[in-house]
Amino acid sequence: MFTNNSLLSKFTAVAFFMLVTMGFSAQLSAQETITIQQAIERMLQNNLNIKQASLNVATADVNLQQSKAAIYPSLNGTASYSLNLGRSLNNATNQLVTQNFYQGNGGVNTSIDVFGGFTKVNQIKQNKILLDAGNSNLDKVKNDLILQVVTAYIQVVYNVDLLRASKEQLIVAQETQEREEALLDAGNKTVADVSQAKAQTATAELNVTNAQNQLTISYLTLSQLMEMRADSDNYVVVAPTIEDIAMAQKSYNINEVYNSSLGIFPDIKLARLNREAAEKAITVAKGSLYPTLSFGGGIGSRYSNYLTAGVHNDPFDTQINNNFYQNIGFTLQIPLFNGLQARSNVKRAKIDYEGYKIQESLAKNNLNKVIAQAIADLRAAGSRYVSTQNTFNAQKDAFNVIEQRYNVGLVNSLDYNTSRTNRNKAEIDFIQAKYDLVFRSKVIDYYLGKQINF
Repeated sequence: MFTNNSLLSKFTAVAFFMLVTMGFSAQLSAQETITIQQAIERMLQNNLNIKQASLNVATADVNLQQSKAAIYPSLNGTASYSLNLGRSLNNATNQLVTQNFYQGNGGVNTSIDVFGGFTKVNQIKQNKILLDAGNSNLDKVKNDLILQVVTAYIQVVYNVDLLRASKEQLIVAQETQEREEALLDAGNKTVADVSQAKAQTATAELNVTNAQNQLTISYLTLSQLMEMRADSDNYVVVAPTIEDIAMAQKSYNINEVYNSSLGIFPDIKLARLNREAAEKAITVAKGSLYPTLSFGGGIGSRYSNYLTAGVHNDPFDTQINNNFYQNIGFTLQIPLFNGLQARSNVKRAKIDYEGYKIQESLAKNNLNKVIAQAIADLRAAGSRYVSTQNTFNAQKDAFNVIEQRYNVGLVNSLDYNTSRTNRNKAEIDFIQAKYDLVFRSKVIDYYLGKQINF
């Protein structure tokens, strides 16, 4: 029979176990499941680099609107009111006087460029291209970050599987140690056998610790890309299915992938638009070589409170009417010599254009290289996946046979531990090859502009 104390102890243990279980279940239910597409969407919504690139696009749009407004006439109003001391010019009478007095001026002026070497028109065209380039740069920033999210996400999935495998290996090592210790007590094993089992357990514990640390770091990297709280306890990720892995073994043609990517990849579009903007900058710079002709006009009047021989000036409205003036005219400016500044600007613009042409060619060449490398990596990953899968299955079968023989005393501890180590290594290699294959496949989808998910 159980004593009251023993009953109380058992009740307390059961209650504690239930509380822990409930707390663990609540934690699991509170965790959010995030797919790879959801991770990409959160990054696109929250990432600060994208928001900064969006501000650059907004600035480019303002520059375009301002260049369009620059072709309209300018209209400015002026007004002044001053106290004159000593000998000064009375603007109302155009006389030099020696007396303190107040005077004021006011007017409205307008001006419009009749011809300016088409500089403003070409500036509008260039700013349109620069706005498109800004949007392409925004797409490039998003595209680069998408690949980073895919890399970080699959790294998390891999580390989750690695931690699971490490924990399973630790359980086997602990069971083996317990068995060795029991056999030692029965006189069927030596201290050396037990020591070796303890060493295997310690190694398995270290592997679990390392796997847990790697998982934590990979969660941190993914969370930072999504601008989320860096805590691996608030969400879990979705692993690819067998169907996803089977689809990842698809073969691709380098030229087909390159030609498809050439028309949609933002890096190429950005390089092309930068080259076009640089070409338009040449025509903008050439505009400074031509004469400029502008038409302008204005109206205004003057007022003064100056007293002449004790006689008061005319009233304010009379002075305004009497001093009212209008003017219209043309202004022609011919560039003769300005330190070769205009011609130097044209030469610099031409040099910049040649540089952007080279950058466009480099972008295309680089795209061709990375696609060829990505397809080669995918093929290699497919072959490695098949090889590691076969190796893992063979090592798993071999270990099962060794384990059965070890349990009946037909295999010694050294052979058993060696077989188990080979099986564990084969499993880790297979896990790594599996997710490397998935990642290489998603890289091809990335260059093809496909939505990345599984």
